[in-house]
Amino acid sequence: MPAPRRFELDEAVNRPGTYYNPQTEMLLVVDDGTALDAELFEETGDADDEATWVLIGDGAPVDETARDEIIERFDASHHPGASGAVAAADDDEEDDIDELEPDEEEY
Repeated sequence: MPAPRRFELDEAVNRPGTYYNPQTEMLLVVDDGTALDAELFEETGDADDEATWVLIGDGAPVDETARDEIIERFDASHHPGASGAVAAADDDEEDDIDELEPDEEEY
């Protein structure tokens, strides 16, 4: 199985797809569908317009079932154990069981 393709944020936001950042545990969905009219944002007048994000809705416009299937499919195909090899159990080692110590205080 080939290694997962990795992208920097500035590359990912310009390419439609579903991306995951393992450090922040954030899922990013980039869609090149309908665009908003740029005139809506001309009133803001922010000097740093490139860094400004505008909340356009509280809900995620993503089918949760489809999202979960994508994540499960990726996890199954890129999981460290996805090679199909089964680790052999070592029968010679006994399970270490900690014995309970009696309480020193008696009630």
